[in-house]
Parts: sequence; C-alpha cells; structure tokens
Amino acid sequence: MMNRFLALIVMAMLSLSIEAKAQSNEWIVDRFDDIKVLRYEVPGFEDLTLKEKLLVYYLGEAAKSGRDILYDQNFKYNIAIRRTLETLYKSIAERETKDFYAFEKYLKKVWFANGIHHHYSNDKFQPEFTEGWLREQLKKHLDNSTRLMPDNLLCAILFDPELYPSRLDQTAGVDVILSSANNYYENLTQAEVEAYYAALATVHADDPTPISYGLNSKLMRSDNGTITELVWRVGGMYSPAIEQIVYWLEKAATVANFMQRRIINTLIDYYRTGDLRTFDLYNILWVSDNSSKVDFVNGFIETYGDPLGRKASWESIVNFRDERACRRTELLTEYAQWFEDNAPIDPAYRKAKVKGVSAKVITAAMLGGDCYPATPIGINLPNADWIRKEHGSKSVTIDNITYAYDKAAEGNGFMEEFVLREEDRERMRLYGKLTDDLHTDLHECLGHGSGQLAEGTKGDELRTYYSTLEEARADLFALYYLGDQKMVKIGLIPNQEAAWANYAKYIMNGMMTQLARIEEGKDVQESHMRNRKLIAEWCYEHGKQDNVIEIVERMGKKYVVVNDFQKLRNLFGELLREVQRIKSEGDYAAGSALVERYAVKINPELHREVLERYNALHIEPYSGFVNPEYSLVEDEEGKIIDVKLSYPRSYIQQMLGYGEDYSFLPNEN
Repeated sequence: MMNRFLALIVMAMLSLSIEAKAQSNEWIVDRFDDIKVLRYEVPGFEDLTLKEKLLVYYLGEAAKSGRDILYDQNFKYNIAIRRTLETLYKSIAERETKDFYAFEKYLKKVWFANGIHHHYSNDKFQPEFTEGWLREQLKKHLDNSTRLMPDNLLCAILFDPELYPSRLDQTAGVDVILSSANNYYENLTQAEVEAYYAALATVHADDPTPISYGLNSKLMRSDNGTITELVWRVGGMYSPAIEQIVYWLEKAATVANFMQRRIINTLIDYYRTGDLRTFDLYNILWVSDNSSKVDFVNGFIETYGDPLGRKASWESIVNFRDERACRRTELLTEYAQWFEDNAPIDPAYRKAKVKGVSAKVITAAMLGGDCYPATPIGINLPNADWIRKEHGSKSVTIDNITYAYDKAAEGNGFMEEFVLREEDRERMRLYGKLTDDLHTDLHECLGHGSGQLAEGTKGDELRTYYSTLEEARADLFALYYLGDQKMVKIGLIPNQEAAWANYAKYIMNGMMTQLARIEEGKDVQESHMRNRKLIAEWCYEHGKQDNVIEIVERMGKKYVVVNDFQKLRNLFGELLREVQRIKSEGDYAAGSALVERYAVKINPELHREVLERYNALHIEPYSGFVNPEYSLVEDEEGKIIDVKLSYPRSYIQQMLGYGEDYSFLPNEN
C-alpha cells in the first residue's frame, strides 16, 4: 500500500513538473513522450477583409473534415481504435493510477501520429499500460452498442509487437507491400502492385501528360480474385468525409474571387468524379493563381506514406500571404533562370526555360490531415513533373510555423550541448532563422522545380527510393546556392558567414542530432531523415582526405565540426550533379546504392550517445501544433459581420473536440 501511495505521489509530482515545464514557455501547450505540442499565432488575420476571413473559415472547416481519411489510410483499424480509446478516456473516473497516466500518453501519441504508428519512424507504439488493465476498462465501460471491435482483436493489435509492426517498411529486400501496415493495398504483393501499374504505364506510354496512376485509390484483390481500385471520391471510398469537404468547399466558393471560385469548383468536380485528369486541371489552375491573398492546399497530395510512392495521403493547409516577408521569395523567383543555368549539373538535365515558378512566404491559418499536428515548414506543388515543366510550380515557406518553432526552442540548451565551437554558435544565433528560412525557400521554390528528365524517362523508375532522392536533390540545390556569392549580391544574406551557419547546423543534424528521433537499434526509414543523413555522410566520406568534416571528441562527447565550408559547398555540388543524373535517367541501381550505403544504417555507439544527451536536456525531438479556432460573429439579424480568432491551450480538448465534430467515416473502410 505504501509503495502504491508513493508511486502516486511521484507520478503527480512528475505530472506537475511536466505541466510547469510546458507553461514555462508560452508557446508550448503540452509535452509527452518524444513530442511537444505548440501553438502558432496567425498575425495579420485581423487585417483581412470579411470575405477573406470567411474564405479562411470555410476552407478551414474543409481542412478539418478530412481528418478520418488519414487515420484510415495509415491503418485500417485506426478509426475504431481511436474512437474506442476516446470513449474510455471520457468514461474512466479513476485517473490517478500508473496505468491511466500511461493510457493518456498512449492516446496523445495516437492523436499526434493520426494512428497507432509513429508519424516519423513508422513503428507501432508499445503501450506502457497493461493488457489486463485495458481489458478491465473495456469490460467496465463498453457495452455491445459502444464496442467497435472485439476486445481480443484490439488487444492483439495493441500489445503484440509482431502484428502490424510498421506502417511503412522500406527495408531493402523485403516485400514492402506485405510488410507495411498502411491501408493503401490489400491482399496483394509488391510484385503484383508493380506489375499492375507497369501495365497501365505501358498502355499510355506515349501520353505527354500522364496522370498519376493510383494517386487517389486503394488497390486490392477482390473476393473473385480480380485486382480492383477503390477510388476515393463522392460515392466511392471515403465518401462521407469527402461529402463534408465538398460542402465546405462550396461555401468557400461563394466568397472567393473569380479565379479561386474556378479553382475550388474544379477541385469539387475532382472529388465528385475521382477523375485524375480533372485533378491535373485543378493543379494547372491552382499553380497559375499568384494574386489571391488567401490560398489553400486540399486533397490527396504527397506519397511519402506509400513505400512505392504512388498513393497519396490526404492533407490540407489554409493560409494567406505574408506581404512583408515575400520580398525574399520574389527575389529568388526573379533569378530562377540564373539559378537553373548555373546549377552544377549536366547541362542536358537543366531546363532551357524555367516556367511559372512562384514563391511566397505565408501565414498558416489552419492545418489538416497529413499537415496536422506535425506540419511541413515549406511546400512545393504540384508534384507531376510534366505540370512543373509546362506550367511551373508554386512554393511556400510557412513563416509563422518556423517562428513558433524558434520561440519554443529558446533557452533549451541544445546549442551549448551539441555545437562545439563558439564561432559556430554565434553564427547560428545571428543568422540561424534567416538561413533556415532561405534554405526552405530555395528547397521548395527552386530545388524541387529544377532540372528535367531525360527523354524516355517516365519518373517512376526510382520506386521506393524516389522520395529520399528527390528530397536530397532539393536540399542539395538549396545548400549549394545558399553559399553562393550571388545570394550576397542580391541582398538575401549579408555575407557568406550566414551560409556557414546553415552548413554547420545541417551537417551536425544529418550525421548526429537527428538520430534522437529514432529508437535505439532501428534503421532510418523516413525519407527526409534519410535524405539529410545521405548528404551529410556522403560529404563526410568524400571530404575525408581534406578533413572537410571532422568528428571531434571532447570530455567524452562527440561533436561534428565543419573545417572547410567552401570545400563542403563543392561537395554539395558534386553530389547534386549525381543525384540529378540518377533522377533524370531513372537509374534505380545507382539510387539504391546511394541510399542504402549512406542513408539507412546508424552507428549504434553514436546513436546511444545522442539519445542520452538529448534525454539529459529533456528536449523532445518532435513538435506539432494545436490549431487556432475561428467562430462566426453575427449581428442581431443573424448576418455574419466578422470571424473571431482565438488560441486554445489544451491539446487534449482540441483532439476530443475534433473526434466529436469531424469524424465522418465508418469504423472500418
């Protein structure tokens, strides 16, 4: 009895300590496991016109309405599991127990990852509460009407580490379809999926404007043995949620300008038909609109969650242009052709004429789907290579998100712990935010949009390695040009010292500090992390003769130090040339060798050290956000006269509220 009493006191003190730690920084809303949840502000919203505010509101409702889609895409039992856990959470009265605290943490992790697999590592969460405790709660609080799945199935999924262990398995040599738990494929092997889409590509081999086959559908073997695509559309798979998205898009169209009304209506047509030709038309219209203040992304967009890079997760982000900060992106687009012409790649793979490149700095107003709670800091769309080539691309850097990250990191001790030299720390303090933003601008605005495929290359040859290599290509473009004197001449950075701040941070992160995001003993799986490790490790190895990058040990701790920044920039250029060649020629063998050699395996001793040092600082390696909240203001006659903005302080309450108000799909799809 005394031991249990003491344990409760310790847990209560720990809970208070965590709460106090969160409250010590006003930007941090919650902390748990390897995650901190932040708030982001929406400066400038009050300056929008009423129609623009309403457009943000309606598009924001559409962004929240697709939430269930991502849960189901990530794993077919996710919705039933989340609803069961939420019901228990609201029902359990006895909360001051070790099992309940562990249960609450587990539920927070499920919310953050949009499912039971980690949003970055893709590994299934292991509960810290006992199976016996969970079964007791299920028996006590659920009856036949509220039980969404058999208790035995639920417990097997949650507690058996061998059952559905990874949402996305990209391990070389395995059948990545059979070993991945995502809900993009069913009853199929990797060979069958590849053969299915290869046949489609062969039939349409001469199409100069190929659609993105499989982007918006689940592929499965039906009961009669035929392979069938279940299209995500109104009247098809995910229809109840898509109908809600369409409802709010129709509302948005009533307050949009002429161009945006056409864009929104085309997106609605796509959602109703599932026709990927209509999706391409939507993208062409969307990328041509550079004048609207309010903008948005909504749909099945990115393919990182599919090991074969075909199926797109659902996402949305609503935003408006930050007029003051857009000057730097305007300069980049102004010199887009110069950057392309001077890229250190084979001239045959440069674009002779860069078309339609636009870039802007935006303020995020609402995050949804695969952009929530964790969100990118930059976006470059559309993804289809032929649309990029013929119509251009639109790039954004999300300034209020990066600002929130910076404010939340103030005083956390990271630089003092991992950056050895004071000169590097000083550069990072002076130029870190500036060059991080510029890196994102260059990556999204010019990097992804640069280069072209060789004649005969379709763009899907790199298969499981495409995402990693494409992110590496864009990062290398950004790194190479960030250190160019041109950046100083056109006034984007004050001097090359600013670029060196970014170089030192990037190499340190790629080789060392990002390892804090990975469970000990695991390989690197996530594409962006693989990309950064590939670049840093390749440059380390190829710069050894000149000691360009050095691993230094001081007082029993290892540090990554860049000794020659100019030579490092040259290495970035060399690697960019090779990665662009691999993409342009569709050289799968070379791409595979590059990723497997430099991007996957981790030195276990270094990994253990990084984890210990991070844990000592109490720094969570992952961050995400709660959304702001908007409410309509009406006059006495019921006419909408304004939209009110507020900032919630409870992650739990927002997630429970979303579960009640934006959950439209059945338990299993």
